[in-house]
Amino acid sequence: MASVPRLAGWFPVWQRNFLVWRKLALPSILGNLADPLIYMLGLGYGLGAMLPSIEGQPYVAFLAAGTVCASTMNAATFEALYSAFSRMHVQKTWEGILNTPLGLADVLAGEWFWAATKSLLSGLAILIVITVMGLTQGPMALWAIPAIVLTGLAFAGLGLIWNALAPSYDFFMYYFTLFITPMTLISGVFFPTDQLPGWLAFAGSCLPLAQGVALIRPLLAGQVPPDALLHITVLLATAGLAFAVALQLTRRRLLK
Repeated sequence: MASVPRLAGWFPVWQRNFLVWRKLALPSILGNLADPLIYMLGLGYGLGAMLPSIEGQPYVAFLAAGTVCASTMNAATFEALYSAFSRMHVQKTWEGILNTPLGLADVLAGEWFWAATKSLLSGLAILIVITVMGLTQGPMALWAIPAIVLTGLAFAGLGLIWNALAPSYDFFMYYFTLFITPMTLISGVFFPTDQLPGWLAFAGSCLPLAQGVALIRPLLAGQVPPDALLHITVLLATAGLAFAVALQLTRRRLLK
């Protein structure tokens, strides 16, 4: 078995997942759109009508950027957890692929890139909708697309770590309860983190979701993100390290 993914060894795995998804592409995209848009519109226009502008923009525009990031995170996480676990453990898809010349690193890399692709589609769908609604400012918003990709790769890698450890689907609830939900609340998705106690704001700023928010929110407002290189580096490091850890844990689970 190859210890690292080959240059294009991951592509057949990615392509297989894409061909399966393509049969239900429209319902999948609509499903990814509905939930975040309902929250964004309900909170943005409902709660937002009672709030002053935040960071120089209406609350609905502030929340729209957070919604793009949260949707990206959730899409990558669900794909790397529930869907990947189904292919690995229930459907035995990985087992079938491993009987071909592809190695485990190729399989996991294909899953990693596929989860990031799903997150890109989700984040991009939200981005298009909020652009049509007039909640983005100028062509700078296009730079949010690579930021969405980086965010998706980071959360896809983190999800694959938990996937390698999970004995069942029920185990994923711990990940959402103990990591995803608290991170969503303290990473600047719904409100500025300076409203939090100092120690909690600092902890939130170190999390991968906060890096995505720090990149995407200024871009959607037509501004260059402060400390952009730092946020990009943190997301890249998170993605790369998470994939390496996930590969080792998955190998230990499957190839004992």
